[in-house]
Amino acid sequence: MLLPDADIARPLLLTDKGFMRVYRNLAAIILTLVVAALVAGCASGASEKKLTIGTTDWDESVAVSNLTKALLRNELGYDKVELKPLDVSSLFKSVASGDLDAFQAARVPDHQEYLASAQDDIELLDPWFEGTAKVGIATPSYMNVRSIPQLNQTGAKEVIGIEPEAPISKRIPDEVIPTYHLEQEYVEWSAPAMLYEVGKRISNREDFAFVAWRPHWMNQRYNLVYLDDPEHALGELDNPSTITTVVRKHLRDDDPTAYALMKALTLTEEQVEGLEEAINGVGDPMAGAETWAKNNQDIVQPWIDAAQLARQKS
Repeated sequence: MLLPDADIARPLLLTDKGFMRVYRNLAAIILTLVVAALVAGCASGASEKKLTIGTTDWDESVAVSNLTKALLRNELGYDKVELKPLDVSSLFKSVASGDLDAFQAARVPDHQEYLASAQDDIELLDPWFEGTAKVGIATPSYMNVRSIPQLNQTGAKEVIGIEPEAPISKRIPDEVIPTYHLEQEYVEWSAPAMLYEVGKRISNREDFAFVAWRPHWMNQRYNLVYLDDPEHALGELDNPSTITTVVRKHLRDDDPTAYALMKALTLTEEQVEGLEEAINGVGDPMAGAETWAKNNQDIVQPWIDAAQLARQKS
């Protein structure tokens, strides 16, 4: 019977060179893995830039917010860009509180009441719409109506409206109908439902009035007439307005890239309506915005350049 080798039988001691070498190698491997995990975590955190943009279901809001999202994700490396639909009042409150980073369809002076209540906690950017925005009461051209009081001389029974929080949805029943003694009833719809109803009634050549605004694809698709308001019952809504972006306070410092992109973004009426039609054509806002951006690289590239420059300076 062979006796075990003395070195084999002897238990390993901390002073053994072989054991110490294994221990050091193992420690080095563990340290390398820990450092790699920390670096990966930091890199992941740095790349996962998040932005939350508030939207309404108005077509121009859907269009510009999805275009912004497409550019942030596809051109500027953002991983998380959330579009959060809310009513108008909540949009301004949420930007002011910091729950939203931006809302890109603020109309001035139409939304002046909301802006005034949040002015200390938001920043109002220069208008992104390069044109004159308008909202009012319209009719199909086949009705041959030119002013609001003439509605009583038609077969119209309703003025088809939009969401109750819209300023014009307050003004028409409270001011316009009493001022002109209109026989029509103001009926509130969501914007998409209203637009569907408008298309259907125009196809049937019905007499009716509806809330219309520009920029919007309806102005290209339908022959419509914005009615004169001789008594100015719509108040400040009769005046031309601008469309701009409101951002939360300190967004310029917290996210200079997104801030610079939204500040540089500008669109003409033709471009807005073309963007909306691209979205309508594919039936998906994000896909439509991506297609439009790809086909209009000369328009969007200066905005991207401004955002990249702001990133380099930060």
